[in-house]
Amino acid sequence: MNPESGKKKHIKSYEEFYDILRDYGYDTKIVFTKAKGDATRIVESLPNDISLVISGGGDGTLNEIVTGDVRREHPLTIAPLPLGSTNDVGNMYGLDQSVYGNLRKILSGKAKKVDVCFINNTPFVYVACLGDYIDMAYNTPRSLKKKYGKIAYVLYGAKQLRNKIHKYHIKYKIDNKEYEGVYSFIFISNSSRIAGQSDVYYDVKLDDKKFEVALANVKDKKDMFRMLVQTQTLDIKDIPGITYYRTDNLEIEFIDPPKTSWCLDGEEYKSASINFKFDLDQCIKMQVPNDNIKKIFKE
Repeated sequence: MNPESGKKKHIKSYEEFYDILRDYGYDTKIVFTKAKGDATRIVESLPNDISLVISGGGDGTLNEIVTGDVRREHPLTIAPLPLGSTNDVGNMYGLDQSVYGNLRKILSGKAKKVDVCFINNTPFVYVACLGDYIDMAYNTPRSLKKKYGKIAYVLYGAKQLRNKIHKYHIKYKIDNKEYEGVYSFIFISNSSRIAGQSDVYYDVKLDDKKFEVALANVKDKKDMFRMLVQTQTLDIKDIPGITYYRTDNLEIEFIDPPKTSWCLDGEEYKSASINFKFDLDQCIKMQVPNDNIKKIFKE
């Protein structure tokens, strides 16, 4: 559990966690993270007889736990318990604001195989993205997120609107075909929900051995807002100005080094490289509620 998560205030008693898990036959230990990377180190060192690892935190905490899990010789079953500010993954699975209700939903659900995407051998759970304003996910002050929740991102983002939109000249290769273009935003994802927006893609399956690629050619801020509005009613691949692919491999070369960092699952991913390889090398077992299984899983 990440004690700095935005929804920690919703936890009335840790004893209730133990009581619920005991009802489902689990002996439980709550381990609190103390610093960035702690969750990865904790999961890497767990014994093999652990039945379930629950991620009590936001999407960044889940990313750390999955990172630790894919490094193990014998991976464990993971479950997301959303306590962060946006909780895109938890919302995609059908979880809501009720911490204890979500816990019961998870424990009553099923373990499903979920594809894990990688950028230059670094795993991410649901999205890697690059472009202006995307740094809101990791640069919005934690104090604002704890106080205002999702609104904190809006407050921080409003300050960024005076900045011009950068463009990235890239060469990229997908399924052995080479392309070149200039784009303002790049999204590589395995999710139906991104940045708090549900149903960005209508037909995403988390276990189809594919990820989605969206390259947005945004002319100016007016064009950016037009695209944002259209995501409310259109599948992202049907929006003019967006180039879409579904694949299991992608290589990107930047003609000029990116001026901003990638965002992986809401956290900053720094790299001095101009070459990035995306692929699907592994899958993990995720314990998820029954609500959206038929919608987001192929099997």
